[in-house]
Amino acid sequence: MSRIGKLPVAIPAGVTVTVSPENIVTVKGPKGELKQAIDPAIKVEVEGAACHVTRPNDEKEMRAKHGLYRALIHNMVVGVHDGYKATLELVGVGYRVELAKPQVLNFSLGYTHPIYLQLPQEVKVETKSERNQNPLVILESADKQLLGQICAKIRSFRMPEPYKGKGIRFQGEVVRRKAGKSAGK
Repeated sequence: MSRIGKLPVAIPAGVTVTVSPENIVTVKGPKGELKQAIDPAIKVEVEGAACHVTRPNDEKEMRAKHGLYRALIHNMVVGVHDGYKATLELVGVGYRVELAKPQVLNFSLGYTHPIYLQLPQEVKVETKSERNQNPLVILESADKQLLGQICAKIRSFRMPEPYKGKGIRFQGEVVRRKAGKSAGK
C-alpha cells in the first residue's frame, strides 16, 4: 500500500469535495474552485470530513498513480482553504520589477529590452521595491501547480548564477556558490 495514497485527505469546514461519474474531482472553498481529472481505475470516495483514494491492484503504474492523485487532491483542498504564496527576490544591480497594468509584470533584468509577463486571473500579484533592499514579487494563488509554473517562468528570465549569486530566486533561498580563482604558487 502506498504510504501517501492510503492517508485520508482531511476536508476542513467550508470546503466541499465532489466526485463526478466521469471521475472528475471538484473542490470548492473560500479561495476558489479547482477541478482535476482522475484516472478511471483509481477510486475516490468522500466520507464525512475525509476523502479516501483507493487503487484496484498492485501494478507499478497503479501504485504510482495512487499517491499522485491523493497528493493532487490534498493540494487542491489546501489551496482553496488557505491558498499558496511564493515570494521571489531579484538580486542584482539595477534589477527592477513593476506592475505595468493589472496582471502584467515589467522586468528590467540587465538585458537591452524590458521583459513583460502576462499573468492569469487566478494569480494575485504584488511588488515591493524599497530603497537599499532587493525588489520582491509576491504571488498568491489557490492552484499550487499554476503558481509553480509561473515561478519557474519568472526564474527562467535570469536564473541565479553560482559565482556572485545574482538572478531571480525565492526569498530565503540559499544559492550554492562556487569558489573563485585563487592565487596559486
